[in-house]
Amino acid sequence: MSDKPTGPRVAVETSGGVARIALDSPHNRNALSDQLVRDLRDALTAAESDGSVRTVILTHTGGTFCAGADLTEASSGPAGDPARARADQLIDLLQAIVALGKPVIGRIDGHVRAGGMGLVSACDVVVAGPRSTFALTESRLGLAPSVISLTVVPRLTSRAAAEFFLTGDKFDAARAAQIGLVSRAVDSSDEVEASVVGFVASFAACSPQGLRESKALLNHHLLEAFAADRDRLADQSSRLFASEEAREGMAAFLERRPPRWTS
Repeated sequence: MSDKPTGPRVAVETSGGVARIALDSPHNRNALSDQLVRDLRDALTAAESDGSVRTVILTHTGGTFCAGADLTEASSGPAGDPARARADQLIDLLQAIVALGKPVIGRIDGHVRAGGMGLVSACDVVVAGPRSTFALTESRLGLAPSVISLTVVPRLTSRAAAEFFLTGDKFDAARAAQIGLVSRAVDSSDEVEASVVGFVASFAACSPQGLRESKALLNHHLLEAFAADRDRLADQSSRLFASEEAREGMAAFLERRPPRWTS
């Protein structure tokens, strides 16, 4: 991996009532580094407080929407409190998307892995293009989709959740639409933008209050789950990241070798 660049890890453009927030950390495939998570929270807060913004689009630069946790940070830091702090930080980010009083459109035309699946699932509607692939890879690293289960599990059918949580297998946009992860799977990159523009136009025809209150209805039980389960899931996440098996899984991934358990 190249040296970390300086500057923000998200790019924001606001015009025509739309805040377009792009994950913009291509050096690590838009991994959820501490800085990217902070920058994304700040961008969401700004969009929430901007009265001219009616819709938020969450998208990406490069061929990967989000590769999940920044394993370089996770594997090099000390165990314990930092891992728990990162889990809490990610929970707060997911909750911010779910609780945002404006619709959030996920615009995806690239790879989504692990923690990135939590971001996709937190969006209100999602359009996925032909370059999109998805995978919950945590089990292959000695981890589990602990924190992101808060948003992922409610989106998927129970059989699909079991299949992809346990296998870590990759699937495409058509399968993602079939199991409820995305709203629309389209056949070309041009159609991704056209579909997003269509959603933006539909939301623009609605009142801000109507959108805010409708979203609150849709996400009421989801937000209750955040309050009830966050400590349990954050504890599990930090325990697993500190475990010997996960340390081996992350090291194997970064060193591009099979982990010990596959020998």
